[in-house]
Amino acid sequence: MTLRQAQGERIIGVVGAGAWGTALAQALASDGRPVRLWALEDGLAEAINTTRRNEPYLPSATLAPSIEATGDLASMADCDALLIVTPAQHTAATLAKMPHFPRDLVLCSKGIEAGTGRMMHDVAHEAAPGSVIAVLSGPTFAHEVAAGLPCAVTLACGGGEAQWERLAPAVARPALRPYYSDDVVGAEVGGAVKNVLAIACGVVEGLSLGQNARNALITRGFAEMLRFGVARGGKAETLNGLCGLGDLVLTCSSTSSRNFSLGKALGEGMSAAEALADKRTVAEGAHTAPVLARIAANMDVQMPIVEAVNELLAGASAKDVVAALLARPLKREGLSV
Repeated sequence: MTLRQAQGERIIGVVGAGAWGTALAQALASDGRPVRLWALEDGLAEAINTTRRNEPYLPSATLAPSIEATGDLASMADCDALLIVTPAQHTAATLAKMPHFPRDLVLCSKGIEAGTGRMMHDVAHEAAPGSVIAVLSGPTFAHEVAAGLPCAVTLACGGGEAQWERLAPAVARPALRPYYSDDVVGAEVGGAVKNVLAIACGVVEGLSLGQNARNALITRGFAEMLRFGVARGGKAETLNGLCGLGDLVLTCSSTSSRNFSLGKALGEGMSAAEALADKRTVAEGAHTAPVLARIAANMDVQMPIVEAVNELLAGASAKDVVAALLARPLKREGLSV
């Protein structure tokens, strides 16, 4: 137990000092409460503590003095709760290095593990079977959250209302408003699928196909999200909320989205290898699309837009993929078709 905990201050930990992890730490420290932020890269924790800035990932923000950065992952274990904000493809490896865990783990990364098809809550349950898993997800751009602009998120608590009563006061701030859900699966599906759909919307922008096309794609993409989420055991009402439809609309409408920017580059003629090269930040949709397409096919869930993105990332022409989507047979509009 640290001195600050002994004095009654609850410390929340953020594992991952990329743009989103740093923004969450900044939001949580906005009222002066202590936040511990773990950074993987050598020297980054020291630089944050010395300069109050994270130049590689979030240079726009001057970080609050109550943020304590560390490069020692073991030191995170005595926090009262941990927000896990490592990229989805590295979450299992990061959790495997933790010596032990606090009671509450809040998953904030959006994706599906490419090699295994596991959702992040499955990864966390295996690594930390004694912890209670929650998911924080919603329409949030890191630079806006770090700047203190208002946002709302879904906080899906696998431990139900008892976990919500512990976590809500630790997470809620005047500009960061969580809404309760008990649907961890639905919250994770929304975050994972929207990344892939954002790539598709970026392609529409890159090909200059217009606003009509992009909004049609968002609507039909949302139908795919609903089909897959319900088939995986999530709730339609969850996906109709902040972590599904809300996040989808945001990330499909702005170049501030890494996935949208990737799709835009593909639509403008860049290859996937070129678009993904030398990127410090991660476009999770590029990792999620192949595994999502495979899982959907195995479950007999129709996701033609996701399949199209997968083909694009494998090297297909953006114009050819769009033409194939437009040539699909005419059908009734609805969730099940």
